[in-house]
Amino acid sequence: MVTDRISTACLLVILSQVYRPGFIFLLLLALDIASHWLQMYSSFLVGKTSHKDVEDSSSWLFRAYYANRKFMGYCCVSCEVLYIILFLLAKKQTENLTDVLVNAATQSWIYLTLLALILFGWTIKQSVNLIQIKTAADACILYDINKKQKD
Repeated sequence: MVTDRISTACLLVILSQVYRPGFIFLLLLALDIASHWLQMYSSFLVGKTSHKDVEDSSSWLFRAYYANRKFMGYCCVSCEVLYIILFLLAKKQTENLTDVLVNAATQSWIYLTLLALILFGWTIKQSVNLIQIKTAADACILYDINKKQKD
């Protein structure tokens, strides 16, 4: 997990310097780190053996993501592949992200199909990160409330 976080962080920082608006990539980095840290911390607080134990989650997407390793792998690989492709497509600094994606998608149906598959996995992964932050923050809040009521 540490290697994955570091490699993703490096790619996102590089992309933030290559594309405009670069702040988007820094927000994605913050989302990735915060969602994983909160998930790990909340799992520790409630005594779970793994941060991937989400059976009690009310989100069907969150449960489906962690229950199916192949689906989770597809989403994770989609993120990394998208970031690598964006790095390889950059011809000069300060390129507009939207222009590069539209240009790549209009070159051929193969690029369009590949981009659509990758963007779908990427979107699911970012959605799961948002759900992860919400559910983990809720778990931390409930832990604090229960702890104060016991004191």
